[in-house]
Amino acid sequence: MEVNYCSACGGKMETREVDGTPRRACTQCSFVHWGNYSIGVGALVVKDDKVLLVRRAQEPGKGYWTNPGGYIEQLEPIEETIVREVREESGVEACVKGIIALRDQPRSIHNVYIAFEMDYVGGEPIPDGVEVDAAGFYSMKEMETMNVAAFTQWLVDVALHGSMDGLAIDREPVVPLNGNGLFRV
Repeated sequence: MEVNYCSACGGKMETREVDGTPRRACTQCSFVHWGNYSIGVGALVVKDDKVLLVRRAQEPGKGYWTNPGGYIEQLEPIEETIVREVREESGVEACVKGIIALRDQPRSIHNVYIAFEMDYVGGEPIPDGVEVDAAGFYSMKEMETMNVAAFTQWLVDVALHGSMDGLAIDREPVVPLNGNGLFRV
């Protein structure tokens, strides 16, 4: 879909070269449309050597078991996003431990997916009945007979067999950077 009007001033857009790439740019102001992007997040919550999975009740992936997740809201810190998504989809309370995987999926809407390792805090898995129709903690053995999505299989392997710690939350940076979610090795 081509952007025809500027979201900053409403002026007409034209295609012109910006930084060596054809981009839609406003004819009236300095606004440049840099592209379409989405950021997804996913949770890997482990309890007693079992991973929290939910079964998708809607497309995409209807009928597949996946880790809980979703998309960030415009003004929502990413750490709050993943805690909210886990709670909404499964009723489980979990807190962020760190980032353990990332998927880059260039396409018409370029998607970046960030997988979080999370500590189980409490609650029994209960599906929301809208996005997911089943939820629970499952062992690798149990997953062998389940319709687990391929990407989720990869993430479960990362969560259970990863050979190093991921990026941890930096709650006390050496320099105050208010409004930033910071993760580091």
